Amino acid sequence: MTISRRVLGQGAAAVLAAPMIMARPAAAQRSANTLRIAFRDAVPNVDPYFNSQRTGLIIGHQAWDGLVHRDPATFRIVPALATEWRWVDSKTIDFTLRQGVKFHDGSAFGPDDVVYTINTVADPNTRVATPSNYNWIEGAEKTGDWTVRLNMKRPTPAALEYAALVMPIWPKAYRERVGPEGFSRAPIGTGPYRFTKVDVAAGVEYERFNDYYQGGPKGRPAIQKLTARYIGDAATELTELLGQRVDWIWNMNPDQIANVNRLPYLQATQQESMRVGFLNLDAAGRSGAGNPMTHLKVRQAVWHAVDRKSIAERLVGGGSRVPDAPCFPSQFGCNAEAAVRYDYDPAKARALLAEAGFANGFDIELTSYVQPRQWSEAVQNYLQAVGIRARLNLMQVAAQIQRSMRGELAMEMGSWGSYSINDVSAILPNYFSGGANDYARDAEITRLVEEGGSSADEAVRKRAYDAAIRRATEQAYWLPLHTYVSTFGFQRQLEFPTFADELPRFYLAKWK
Repeated sequence: MTISRRVLGQGAAAVLAAPMIMARPAAAQRSANTLRIAFRDAVPNVDPYFNSQRTGLIIGHQAWDGLVHRDPATFRIVPALATEWRWVDSKTIDFTLRQGVKFHDGSAFGPDDVVYTINTVADPNTRVATPSNYNWIEGAEKTGDWTVRLNMKRPTPAALEYAALVMPIWPKAYRERVGPEGFSRAPIGTGPYRFTKVDVAAGVEYERFNDYYQGGPKGRPAIQKLTARYIGDAATELTELLGQRVDWIWNMNPDQIANVNRLPYLQATQQESMRVGFLNLDAAGRSGAGNPMTHLKVRQAVWHAVDRKSIAERLVGGGSRVPDAPCFPSQFGCNAEAAVRYDYDPAKARALLAEAGFANGFDIELTSYVQPRQWSEAVQNYLQAVGIRARLNLMQVAAQIQRSMRGELAMEMGSWGSYSINDVSAILPNYFSGGANDYARDAEITRLVEEGGSSADEAVRKRAYDAAIRRATEQAYWLPLHTYVSTFGFQRQLEFPTFADELPRFYLAKWK
């Protein structure tokens, strides 16, 4: 596939014809010390605790800090709002907090903010977007003027990774004054950028927080202002980049890399991430008792019907891999050897459908927010080739997540990035612990996942996760399609480092 004039449109074709003229807008942005960003999905609530979207995690990461930070190059845990920490035992960590830190409204950060944040999100009544990120927390307590203790319900070896990536600290006094809704509209944190505008439909804007604390792991941003717009489709997003109305996009169609790199003012790069594309099948019958996905042989037919290797190599590209297990290969506990393997075998898929009583196939809704749409269409075509007449319903990310959590989807195509946490406790509980995203509702897997997440003994954890992976793949519940490879497009005048954790860091970007 190549970029055609039909895709690019007349405006983009004009850009290709006049690159030197179009170099001026980027220079203007550099002069204005502004970076213009485009995201494809709108985020209804930018508070990271109340959305499960990658875009929401990225938006929050620029403005909030946690107790600790994970170095993106080494994955080492380093100080942030806490300068020191000590494991008291397998369920307790003591933190020494950094003094002299300010929130974006000028108020002082302290232990009360930490205790308030952790105890609030650990309370099930708070209804955070991803409960498995926090249901291991018993609570926090202030132990001194600048010390806090984190208590856990069970041993959680990845606790510091969670603290680094999904536990930003709220300002207690401000959030209590404005309430959760007011905070989502006018949030403040301690990060290197502060919000100046939040529009749930249009986007967000930031400016550099000049009082970001000395020694902060994210450093002082080189670029003064960020504007992030929500643009709903890939073609418009690309046209905006080519027309230099935005400076940075990502997850563009990899087929467009060569074309973009031919332009003297743009560049495209790729970086594999920890994100896994998946097909979640309603084995539990949540979407309706007559759903064919409640039949094991039908689910096995789906697994044999899709040529995942071709999708990874020909559509995703950039070194994308096909995981055998329902997790990212580098995560602790993600043992591919424990998984039952399913080869691409359409003949076997048709035979399994016939054995299940569906020799003539069936109609079903395939819901997807995955872009480029060709990836969703490829899965649809593979299914149709064996008699599963999938009606593709492409949705916005937030809308599909809401439908999924209500149990309405018989067959859902999506992706999960584990919040970049390198442990299967960041993925398996989300889909196999009885929560809103669990379409298997398999008590044995739930027990095994809980067992693996409740021990500090690596051998015990591995045995439990191996057994969970074996059963999940035997029962063909959640089909891992491919790993994601992020494709970035941005101005050549922009220095923008990329990392394997799928977390763009605009505070490290700078104009040349």
